[in-house]
Amino acid sequence: MTKNLRAIASASGTFKIGDFVINRLGFGSMRLTGRGVWGPPADREQALATLRRAPELGVNFIDTADSYGPDVAEELIGEALTGRHDVLIATKAGLRRPGPDQWMPHGRPEYLVERAKGSLKKLGVEQIGLWQLHRIDPRVPMQDQFGAIRQLLDEGVIANAGLSEVSISEIEVASQYFKVATVQNRYNLVDRGSEDVLEYCERNGIGFIPWFPLAAGDLARPGGVLDSLAKRHAATPGQIALAWMLKRSPVMLPIPGTSKVDHLEQNVAAALIRLSDDEFQELDRSVR
Repeated sequence: MTKNLRAIASASGTFKIGDFVINRLGFGSMRLTGRGVWGPPADREQALATLRRAPELGVNFIDTADSYGPDVAEELIGEALTGRHDVLIATKAGLRRPGPDQWMPHGRPEYLVERAKGSLKKLGVEQIGLWQLHRIDPRVPMQDQFGAIRQLLDEGVIANAGLSEVSISEIEVASQYFKVATVQNRYNLVDRGSEDVLEYCERNGIGFIPWFPLAAGDLARPGGVLDSLAKRHAATPGQIALAWMLKRSPVMLPIPGTSKVDHLEQNVAAALIRLSDDEFQELDRSVR
């Protein structure tokens, strides 16, 4: 992709989170960190360049978390995008990191409030546009965790709130405490375990952020079920998988991640692909 292509993410359509209108194809920052989502990136300048390139391509929705690094991804975003008001940064808290590839739920209300306020400083913003509970901690009453989110909203620390890896019933309980703006559950072309949650989000105008949208590259490998459609559109299998998700639902907000500029450009170009209804169904049937 040539460098003069700008704002192509706008071709993915838009979705409104609070007062902010985002382009539906966003960017996930987890891959900006070191191996095991731990420590700094192997190439820090490349990571910063990738973040700075994203808004030029029309990506105005960036997903991160305090646990990515930990703290590394938020600090990189704060450095690369400081002073920008045209990008909605969504962060999360609720998972502690004892070490590489280790994740532990931690949902004590005071901890969630502390981490959210810490994210403000790392991101260099006056208010977090979207803050999500990374996991519901089974050891802490869910109502206490939702109450902490209500506190963050009331204090103006965050503007909008969401949830991650939740069921419909959990969304309904949370909705008694605050308006659920987004739900971030694992979902991709071959992993439909959250289909019922996606349909609930569609009915209720809740943004659905699929994490692991490309199954860490498995869907994008040549020789798979996406190959024929990719060749038909002169695209990569990964681009077709993203185009499928964008067509699947108007509330779908994919956030493919990378630490390289050329891969970012390739991912965002998926916004330009238009699958026909027949192609969508053909791909759906072949994977199912």
